[in-house]
Amino acid sequence: MVKGKINSFQSLGTVDGEGVRFVVFTQGCPLRCGCCHNPDTFDINGGKEYSPKEILRRVLRCQNYFGDNGGITASGGEPLLQAKFIYKLFTLCKRKKINTCIDTSGCILTKDVKKLLTKTDRVLLDIKYTDDEKYKKFAGCSIDKPLKFLEYLNKKGIKTTVRQVIIPTLNDKKEDVLALKKICSKYKVVDKIELLPFRKICKVKYDNLGVKFPFEHILEPTKELMASLTDLINE
Repeated sequence: MVKGKINSFQSLGTVDGEGVRFVVFTQGCPLRCGCCHNPDTFDINGGKEYSPKEILRRVLRCQNYFGDNGGITASGGEPLLQAKFIYKLFTLCKRKKINTCIDTSGCILTKDVKKLLTKTDRVLLDIKYTDDEKYKKFAGCSIDKPLKFLEYLNKKGIKTTVRQVIIPTLNDKKEDVLALKKICSKYKVVDKIELLPFRKICKVKYDNLGVKFPFEHILEPTKELMASLTDLINE
């Protein structure tokens, strides 16, 4: 039986896809993003093992709250690291007519990931920067990986929300957001772009792990800045 390494669950999430969602935070991530909110998910050997059926039972307890748009979201960490497991879980969920969503960096595209995407209703794709040099320096991979992933989503017609965390001094300029908007305009499956403010509330997690928070020195964006950048996206 395939089991998954899980960090934690959120029963009634409202920011991890459409509607109310049961969120599964998987363990393990190949990237090291300076703004990461979940450093406790880095190590693939951490977390606790669950079977797909064990998680499905938890999901079903929340199903009445999902309404027309809610469902399950696999987040992390990087859920694509455990594509075989998430495929099994999503297969069970689809049998119960539960909407499925993946929150991912798009840095992995293997046969197992492609198989998983056949059971995925929506992808929340985090495009961290529009500059390849920043991508490599502050995330740990080339921008080519998420763009290749997005091309595949477009080819398969999988609904996609592109998200970007706005980090002052790194991607908070008008030109940065317009570059993101231009990239997204090339793909019909992208029906929404979300800009999320960089937050430092996660610093306590780094402190508990005895690890330095890489972006501790960076200020959080103001509400005014976020509003102006969001206006650019919506124009």
